[in-house]
Amino acid sequence: MAISDIPEYAHLTEQDIEELAAELDQIRIDVEADRGERDARYIRNTIAFQRTLEITGRALTFGARRRSLWWAGAASLGVAKIVENMELGHNVMHGQWDWMNDPEVHSTTWEWDNTGPSAHWKHTHNFIHHKYTNVLGMDDDVGYGLLRVTRDQRWKPFNLGNIVYNTVLALGFQYGVAAQHLELGRRRHTPEEKARFREDLRDVGTKIGRQAGKDYLVYPAVVGAATRSPRAARKAATANLLANVIRNVWSNAVIFCGHFPDGAEKFTKQDIDAETKGQWYLRQMLGSANFRSGPVLGFMSGNLSYQIEHHIFPDLPSNRLPEIAVRVRALCAKYDLPYTTGSLPVQYAKSWRTIAKLSLPNRYLTATSDDAPETASERRFAHGPQHRPAAAVDPVTGRRRGLQTALVGLRDRRRRRRLPISA
Repeated sequence: MAISDIPEYAHLTEQDIEELAAELDQIRIDVEADRGERDARYIRNTIAFQRTLEITGRALTFGARRRSLWWAGAASLGVAKIVENMELGHNVMHGQWDWMNDPEVHSTTWEWDNTGPSAHWKHTHNFIHHKYTNVLGMDDDVGYGLLRVTRDQRWKPFNLGNIVYNTVLALGFQYGVAAQHLELGRRRHTPEEKARFREDLRDVGTKIGRQAGKDYLVYPAVVGAATRSPRAARKAATANLLANVIRNVWSNAVIFCGHFPDGAEKFTKQDIDAETKGQWYLRQMLGSANFRSGPVLGFMSGNLSYQIEHHIFPDLPSNRLPEIAVRVRALCAKYDLPYTTGSLPVQYAKSWRTIAKLSLPNRYLTATSDDAPETASERRFAHGPQHRPAAAVDPVTGRRRGLQTALVGLRDRRRRRRLPISA
């Protein structure tokens, strides 16, 4: 099942965890001391690029009666929405640029191009998700209240639709973001709770109306008036619809690659009782996954290809995550911790595989509930020589032997068991 004892699972002592925290704190100190003009220039250039791309996409939709311009306009606008949501909205609202004291890129003033109100998102994402990352019963991002993504979630016949639900969620992901804060399945007993829900529902309805009006009424009406063609207006509306779908599917893929591939672990509420800062750091490292990216793919993902680093330092500028990743990866090697990464297609495929597998009851699944690819626990090492409740040091090499070594040993033993016995 999910991890209930992080130090035991990670094969680290409390002193090891304190030392790891101190080294991660030093990374923060170094980056904060070095922030300056090049970072400010980066975010301003990103805003200028995004706005130029959006204007281009809007302009192209004036010729949307031609198929080539319809596709070009939808694609340009879709990419503009991706950049606005991923590299701008998500990161600005995390407070990554608050140090500039520029009201245009401040977490308190940014309202993104999304149906979820920014105030709602900052509560569900910044406060809840990042504080309780992958903690069952605390982090709503574990399945979004819709998907079964760990065996700790009791199977119900409803879960047979896992693949269908995630397909719909991907296509309309911005609406899933808008609904998340509402906690639609939760019962509200007091008048205060009911009043708060009505207020939140009204805020979401207003934001959805504003977004739908902009994309499907105002801009198409302008196109129709300028071209004197109702058909052009309809084409502009469908181009906007495709742009939103492009953004939704891409956002879903990036976020799922950071949270649901093999190796991105889940945790119990028990595990965060009296959690120290070092244990919080460690939970972020064990509960997150990266995917390999160059500058373009990193930019298009809002640098969430470095999800491990983002979860450790959610308020440091996104353009610094590639250099931070070099140091975090070195720390993983030093403390013998896994650094979960892979290509984007592989990580996304693993997420879908988990969603497909867990649509079925546990009795149809092969791996044990403590040693499944999608969710493991400290008990995965309980039967074998690789189980160590504390870190050990190889007397020959002087290298720390911890979780990564234990995982490699576990895989080696499985491979040996699968080998045919020679005659």
